[in-house]
Amino acid sequence: MAPIAQELLDEVALSRAEYEAIVDRLEREPNELEIGLFGALWSEHCGYKHTKALLRKLPNKSERLLVAPGAENAGVIDIGDGYAVAFKIESHNHPSAVEPYEGAATGVGGIVRDILAMGARPMALMNSLRFGPPTDERQRYLLNGVVSGISGYGNCIGVPNVGGEVVFDESYSGNPLVNAMCVGMVKGGKIMSARADAPGDLLVLVGAKTGRDGIHGASGLASRTFQEQAEMRSAVQVGNPFLEKVLIEACLEAIELPGVVGMQDCGAAGITSAAVEMAERSELGINIDVAEVPRRENEMSPYEVMLSESQERMLLAVKPGAEDRLFVLFEKWDLDAAIIGTFEANNHVVVSEGARQASSTPVFILTDAPGYQFNSPKPGWLVDLQSRDLSDLPNLTLSPNEALLELLASPNIASKHTVWRQYDHQVQNNTVIAPGGDAALLRIQGTQRALALTTDGNGRLVYLDPRVGASIAVAEACRNLACVGAEPVALTDGLNFGNPETPDIQHQLQEAIAGISEAALAFDIPVVSGNASLYNESAGSAVQPTPIIGALGVLENVERHVRSAFQDEGNAVIVIGTDSPWDTFEDLGGSEALAVLHGTIAGQPKLDLDLEIGVQKLCRSLIGRGLLKSAHDVSHGGLTVAVVESSVQGNIGVTIEHDSQFSGWLPALFGESQSRIAITCDADDVDEILLTASQANVPATRVGTVGGDYVRIAKVVNLPLATIADVWLNAFERATSG
Repeated sequence: MAPIAQELLDEVALSRAEYEAIVDRLEREPNELEIGLFGALWSEHCGYKHTKALLRKLPNKSERLLVAPGAENAGVIDIGDGYAVAFKIESHNHPSAVEPYEGAATGVGGIVRDILAMGARPMALMNSLRFGPPTDERQRYLLNGVVSGISGYGNCIGVPNVGGEVVFDESYSGNPLVNAMCVGMVKGGKIMSARADAPGDLLVLVGAKTGRDGIHGASGLASRTFQEQAEMRSAVQVGNPFLEKVLIEACLEAIELPGVVGMQDCGAAGITSAAVEMAERSELGINIDVAEVPRRENEMSPYEVMLSESQERMLLAVKPGAEDRLFVLFEKWDLDAAIIGTFEANNHVVVSEGARQASSTPVFILTDAPGYQFNSPKPGWLVDLQSRDLSDLPNLTLSPNEALLELLASPNIASKHTVWRQYDHQVQNNTVIAPGGDAALLRIQGTQRALALTTDGNGRLVYLDPRVGASIAVAEACRNLACVGAEPVALTDGLNFGNPETPDIQHQLQEAIAGISEAALAFDIPVVSGNASLYNESAGSAVQPTPIIGALGVLENVERHVRSAFQDEGNAVIVIGTDSPWDTFEDLGGSEALAVLHGTIAGQPKLDLDLEIGVQKLCRSLIGRGLLKSAHDVSHGGLTVAVVESSVQGNIGVTIEHDSQFSGWLPALFGESQSRIAITCDADDVDEILLTASQANVPATRVGTVGGDYVRIAKVVNLPLATIADVWLNAFERATSG
């Protein structure tokens, strides 16, 4: 037989060595359909070839954990009172670069179905987005398309989008990042599994008809780097949110029927991945007849049917004899439902088209993608960046007032309310804290409790130190939960990196995952789900390594929460986590000020996990005791930007003063040392708070007073609140409107 063409291998993102391994395991040449099946299931997206060995090191133990990571479509955490929460983050980066509206929309649809597959009602969405500078017309096109896709889909399905992040950096210009997180609620312990119960169980496909959209989405777009304009728009799925809304309701009703034993989303690689994964989890074989698959296009081949990624489809495992009631239910919802296969007492995946068998392949070979391990050293260029002396920066010609206004105008700091207002964040009537705060807060109906949600990640810090930067992502996500009073209970991670076949990216991967592990272990919370998106490169240039951390927290009394906005004249401002509000030059490493004002990325990020945990515990305790009026994480732009944001949100000025000296106003005002929270309280409660902090061995210091209509900081910043508010509230819209 002639050697297989490299063009065909490239189409399904299989290396020649991987193809030869397939031949060895099968003891024969695979046919065209089987090459497609292996390409999908051995893809980076489905097979996690470069990350599965590393991901096994993430902490996944918790008394609350009901479904472990990797076991099902999403992790599930017990939050008590008969409630459980399913949540997960997923990426749709490459499709969004090709077709931003549909790429982002179907990213939302896919993560919602992952949560639905657990038997959970989708409760909330968040997203974490990265683009190149908005001064570029194409980046504005991508931003507008992605935001429109997220809002267009999420608003239609009736799931509130309660916030997230929008970040800009040159490294994302050729490859935007679009990560979507969904949280769902399970009541009464009815958690679904993506598996059958016994041989003879039926495989039922429900939802949309199958078309040719999305073929090679997993093996093509998600598993190789962009080659300029060579990407295929046909590999991008097309969504129908109105159908998804109906599918959600129908599936939640279906799982209450006797005989419905399993449910699985048809996501990446379509029926192939969904059905084969169900067979593997069930320790059974499966026979699939593609002739029974409802289609919206004529003359589709078995290859096309099996690899189509048409949206809004689910697979159900159903006991024989239970299908009639199921068909009646889906007919009521005006949705297709068809038996397309059966589970068998063997270990083969057999695909047929009527009486003609198209392929027969052992399950364990299809699902046993190769795993690549590596141990790459720190690159020399990174050592140079980390060791740079930031005290040698050239003097700025800007005054402190001018520097603050320029930072507030940065699209990474300016308010994103023009994005949030496109999202329906009040649907379902559970939203307590809407987008724009440190974390979203959602009441749990019928209880006094609430869920807090956030997404966080800082690619610049991970670029400078993958291990420390990834730990900081975990710490900041948990810190944001603490700022509303919630205790973190679980994490999900979206790992966005470049080409894992190169040593630099391998170093970033191994160190970042180690950093996530260290921080999660320190907080004693599990990583319950996640997603790895690799090959995020364009023209040989990788994105900044960007692990996104989604964090879930629980607040026992929803009435005992605070927001980031300043509240009342005369309130005292305290910073917990430090004895002095002023940072030093070494705290400028990876900061927004260094990037915006000096055009430089350099320095060594630092994190003291013991201090971080103490600060967060103190903040939660003070909120729980009703002592705080506000709390706000100190992050991008440092303490000055943090208090400015709280001032503008509360429409009240502030004066920040402290008797400690600083070596330079730039690091003092805009340094980004970790583990700091700016809190406010009644002036009468200052002594009690400082005593409580001292007893907890957490440094804290009073730094100012809320009031007036000016922002005054360290006697070097003195600006009308109205001037500051105009810049912070309107700069993003100005920058992104062209």
